[in-house]
Amino acid sequence: MELDEKIELAAKWISDSNNLVIFTGAGISTHSGLPDYRGPDGVWTRRDKNLPPPKSLPWDQVKPNAAHYAIIELLKIGKLNYVISQNVDGLHAKSGIPFEMLAELHGNRYFMKCLGCNTKFTYEEVGWDKSIWGNGYRTDKVHRGQPNCPKCNDRLISSIVNFGDPLPSDELEEAINRSIRSDVFFVIGSSLVVYPAADLPLYAKKNGAKLIILNRGEIPLIFNPDLRFHEDIIDVLPQIIEKLKEIEEKD
Repeated sequence: MELDEKIELAAKWISDSNNLVIFTGAGISTHSGLPDYRGPDGVWTRRDKNLPPPKSLPWDQVKPNAAHYAIIELLKIGKLNYVISQNVDGLHAKSGIPFEMLAELHGNRYFMKCLGCNTKFTYEEVGWDKSIWGNGYRTDKVHRGQPNCPKCNDRLISSIVNFGDPLPSDELEEAINRSIRSDVFFVIGSSLVVYPAADLPLYAKKNGAKLIILNRGEIPLIFNPDLRFHEDIIDVLPQIIEKLKEIEEKD
């Protein structure tokens, strides 16, 4: 199929859907100035070649890009059911996706969470000073005097999930349920090699969803998408949304 035919088909499937789930990886944030991990110039790709990490913008300069706002357009026209992200950059929330429609499976660099009641707080809300108490990762040493949860007084940790840490059980469970119920599951910017997050497209497809994958890098053959885009996300996703709007206006 030609690219314009694939764009039209993706828009048609989304238009016909009742439970569209978007699943994003690091590739969606590259146009915000953040590197991906397994792309041609990704963090792990360069590491494996004994090269220094790719350059990245300072966090206070990182903003959502056209791909994030294309997803917001899906929300505005009522076609978005849920967003599942592997990213910790917080850009989906910054773009306007409400937290009740968002599972950040690997955490959010701007939030801490309580190990007791699971409530999330910004670092500022709890008075956590990283220069004194560090990042607050799950495996970090507990420091004397560090803030506890203002709600239940249990330990606060960074919401970021590092290698070896468990995924947030509540968000993972919700993501699994949403994936199973989806009728279109759209993967954007993920190489689908990090589990258990990468199981979610398989849950969706097993239960009858159409699987669309938009990612420039290679993906494992097991996923066998119904529609595959290899182009740059910025070149494709906004076009799908514009085509979708045309279809919706005709209906």
